[in-house]
Amino acid sequence: MKWLPLFVLLLTGQLMFAQPNIKTTDYEGLKPYLNKANDTTYLVNFWATWCKPCVEEMPAFMKINQEYQDEAFKMLLISLDFPGQIESKLIPYIKENQIDAEVIVLDDPASNKWIPMIDESWSGSIPATLIFHRDKRKFFEGKLDYEELKSILSKFK
Repeated sequence: MKWLPLFVLLLTGQLMFAQPNIKTTDYEGLKPYLNKANDTTYLVNFWATWCKPCVEEMPAFMKINQEYQDEAFKMLLISLDFPGQIESKLIPYIKENQIDAEVIVLDDPASNKWIPMIDESWSGSIPATLIFHRDKRKFFEGKLDYEELKSILSKFK
C-alpha cells in the first residue's frame, strides 16, 4: 500500500510529459484539411520554430484558439520544421509553449508546386495564414497580431 502514492506520482508525471501526437504528411495528405465545406471556420497557419516572426505571433494564435474553443472554429498549425528536428525542436517548443492546436508537419520538397495551390499570391515566406469558411477564403502573408486576427475572424461569422 505504501507504493501506491509513488505509483500515482510516476503515472501522473508520465502523463504530464507525454509526447504530443505530431502527424507528418505531404501536400496530398494536407489537401483534405484545406477544403472543408461545413459550418466551421478554419484557421490554417504555416509556420516553423526557426522562423522568428512565426514564434512571435504564436501567443496571439493560442489566445484566439482559447477564445474560440466553444465556437465552430478549428485551428491547424502546419509546421514547416525539418523532419529531423521534430524531436529536438518542434516537440519541445509545443510543450514549452503549451500549444493546444493541432500541429501537422508538412514534409513535401515540391514547394514550388504546392505553394501556389494554397494561394496564388503566396511568395512562400512564413508566417502565412489561410482562413476559410465554406466558399469564403482569405490568405495573409506575414505576421498577424491578436487584434488583426480578431478583426479578420469577425468577418467570417
